[in-house]
Amino acid sequence: MMIPLQANSAIPSTPIELIKSASYVTQGVLALLAALSLISWGIMLAKWLEFRRMYNASHAFLTEFEKISRLEQAVALAKRMKPSPYTRVLQRAISFLQDTRPLGADGGDVRAQLNSSQVEALRLVLDAESNSERDQLGRSIPGLAIIGSASPLMGLLGTVLGVISAFLGIAKSGAGNLGAVAPGVAEALTATAVALAVAIPAVFGYNIFATKLNRFDGELDGFGSEVIALMAREGRI
Repeated sequence: MMIPLQANSAIPSTPIELIKSASYVTQGVLALLAALSLISWGIMLAKWLEFRRMYNASHAFLTEFEKISRLEQAVALAKRMKPSPYTRVLQRAISFLQDTRPLGADGGDVRAQLNSSQVEALRLVLDAESNSERDQLGRSIPGLAIIGSASPLMGLLGTVLGVISAFLGIAKSGAGNLGAVAPGVAEALTATAVALAVAIPAVFGYNIFATKLNRFDGELDGFGSEVIALMAREGRI
């Protein structure tokens, strides 16, 4: 009666005991997955704070921008409000106007209209600035996709190596019953379970932030069109 009791006491009964009794290979995979989990949650927290600050500053600027009717008012507003992607796009447009000599602007006529080539150049400049802002805001987001896709593969690797180790141990001990096989298989499957726990939040986070980034990109492009329309109403284009 003592032998079965000793065998049962050696069987892990909690996930912590299962991890502690795992092989070094499985523990190494689990440690790497834990590091990836910390990285993914750190990225998601950092991007959430960054998007929140950006939207707060942008909302305040756009609310005031809708009330203006002259380009000079927009310039003053951009200098007064907190920096945001929208203020930087507007400042880039103003810099282009200051550096470009309109067609027929002899004698310093700042009201002379830009020709079609200059208007197209202005559009390209605003698109480049918008893309730069999007790339800046989108940093680290692809890392979530990498973690989300690589973690299950790493978990599968840990599971396969764990199963191999379990069967090799069974072959050496000569025990082939279910009680001898189950702990090794449970240890191997732990890597897959942890990998899914790492991958699922990372995939959700990537999809959420990628959607926010695409929406922001469209809104920034629309703002560039509004800046050009404001210039056109004043006869600058």
